[in-house]
Amino acid sequence: MTSLPASTPFLSPRARPARVRLRAAVEWIIESILFLLTVLSVATTVAIFLILVRETWGFFTMRGADGQVLVPIADFLGDSIWSPLLSNPPRFGVASLVSGTLLVTAIAAAFALPLGLLTAVYLSEYAPQRVRSVLKSLLEILAGIPTVVYGFFALTFITPNLLQPLSSSFGTHSAMSAGIAVGIMILPIVSSLAEDALRAVPQSLRDGSLALGSTKAETILRVVIPAALSGIVASFLLAITRAIGETMIVALAAGGGVAQLTANPAAQVQTMTAYMVQVFLGDAPAGGVEYQSSYAVAFTLFAFTFVMTWIGALILRRYREVYE
Repeated sequence: MTSLPASTPFLSPRARPARVRLRAAVEWIIESILFLLTVLSVATTVAIFLILVRETWGFFTMRGADGQVLVPIADFLGDSIWSPLLSNPPRFGVASLVSGTLLVTAIAAAFALPLGLLTAVYLSEYAPQRVRSVLKSLLEILAGIPTVVYGFFALTFITPNLLQPLSSSFGTHSAMSAGIAVGIMILPIVSSLAEDALRAVPQSLRDGSLALGSTKAETILRVVIPAALSGIVASFLLAITRAIGETMIVALAAGGGVAQLTANPAAQVQTMTAYMVQVFLGDAPAGGVEYQSSYAVAFTLFAFTFVMTWIGALILRRYREVYE
């Protein structure tokens, strides 16, 4: 016969149901709290969307003293000039803000995506464990730096030490300076998520490729990266979405007061987020058409991020690999 260990508490038949009921009550409380937090996050997103829709509709239905709509949707989408605060009459062509946002994002993506992927490949496939832990810690520190610090870094180091020695066309503010700073900011996102995707690929796939005579580089390029493609693309899209919504770097380094439709990286540009910062700092009276235009710009930005997230979900669903 086997006896119970001395440390095992003895529960009477009447005490056991009480403990079971207590455990069930605790589980119910935890489940309820998690459900409420989930509902809160969804409700917050829905509330933000409804507020943007309401305020954007109010902007497009504002009428002047003559009863005419001040900013028709056709002018908002089709005009190439954005100058609501300085010109008379004000111009509300959002294409200039979209152009500045996309230009800064494209520069950031061109800098961060390939460098982040190469960093992820090194950390996943080549780096020793000690080196990997040190580099991962440094990347986490890089991800924790406030974005306003990146903005000042662009003004005090990137522009005078990297860009202006290359070309005299670069002034104090430029899309290139802001794009590089944003690229540095999103680099940890790309490298960390891409590395997780690469390390999730089963070792058996690597071993099979090496057993067939492939070199390590060929295995990485033809086996590991294709197998982790969905995760890599997801990291790219998440980083690009983060770059589109960046505020402080572009407000400081891109020349926030100048909105123009241009593809010149040396030019000053204004992004959608930088304009919203400018408005809410007090450059426009509350309740005026200039103030309300910030909600229309915010809704446009929301639409951009929603489309990027939707595309990312489609790519993940299409190319996702599941390994056992």
